[in-house]
Amino acid sequence: MKFQFRTLKKILTAGLAVVFSAALLTGCGGDQAAGGGGKTFLNIGTGGTAGTYYPIGGAIAEILNNKIEGMNASAQSTGATVANINMLKDGSVDMAIVQNDITYYAVNGTEMFTDKKVDNLKGIASLYPETCQFVTLDSTGIKTIADLKGKKVAVGAAGSGAEANARQILEAYGITYDDIDEQYLSFGEGASALKDGNVDAAFLTAGFPTAAVQDISSQNKIRLLPVDSAKADELIAKYPFYTKTTIPAGTYQGFDEDVATISVMAMLVVNDKVNDKLGYDITKAIFSNLDRIQAAHAVGKMISKENAEKGMSLDMNAGAKKFFDEK
Repeated sequence: MKFQFRTLKKILTAGLAVVFSAALLTGCGGDQAAGGGGKTFLNIGTGGTAGTYYPIGGAIAEILNNKIEGMNASAQSTGATVANINMLKDGSVDMAIVQNDITYYAVNGTEMFTDKKVDNLKGIASLYPETCQFVTLDSTGIKTIADLKGKKVAVGAAGSGAEANARQILEAYGITYDDIDEQYLSFGEGASALKDGNVDAAFLTAGFPTAAVQDISSQNKIRLLPVDSAKADELIAKYPFYTKTTIPAGTYQGFDEDVATISVMAMLVVNDKVNDKLGYDITKAIFSNLDRIQAAHAVGKMISKENAEKGMSLDMNAGAKKFFDEK
């Protein structure tokens, strides 16, 4: 009986040791975005499955898994920029694709982040422009942003980054919401309302060509309203996240004019779980394999090392900065 008890005691002791060792290994190697030995888990926030962020995020996850030893990265569909920033703040994602303007609001505690400043974000890279587009039907006779006074305008969903863009651009032309009949509609809702004649113009911020605008132009003759150079300069001076952009003639069916406007940048941002070494490894892997991102979506062709700090609206991860500073 004594022998059986001692044998059982040894077995239990050995079992506890194995469990304890496994717990230690999990704690050391299983931390999200630890960048150390063992597995590195990285959750990447993107956007809706029908949008641009989702396929780009999926391609980035694939690159990181293939090029960084021990990496276990996964892209997840989210509510896009504002949701992504809140998820970065609470740690439910470690890296995300976001707009640089909304990131600027977050780190400075303005607009939709008033009294909700976010302190744990660092930039990895700017990716591609998301272009501010005022769209109207040619039949309305509207040719400039100044012509929108007194009109019914879809300005974007309430509290969205697009709505803030619309408000800021209108302001540059001396137009407030007191001067228009603003309709808080998303991209898709605004496009439908424009086609149905329920609004005179619709605003959106997205990479071009934008599917919602292509849909309108396939059935109606459209016009894009330009942001003239002087107004663009004013906006950039006040809001440093904007950049000048030209939408080439023929981007949309039946509209064959170049259109000067402004853009914000889609960018890749991490929280403070991503250390400098991991930041460097992530940046190097992505920018050494841009062909995979280009295959995932047409906007991938606009991502380059040369433009990776363009419109950067917050401090960069030191590892990412080191990569771009290398010759």
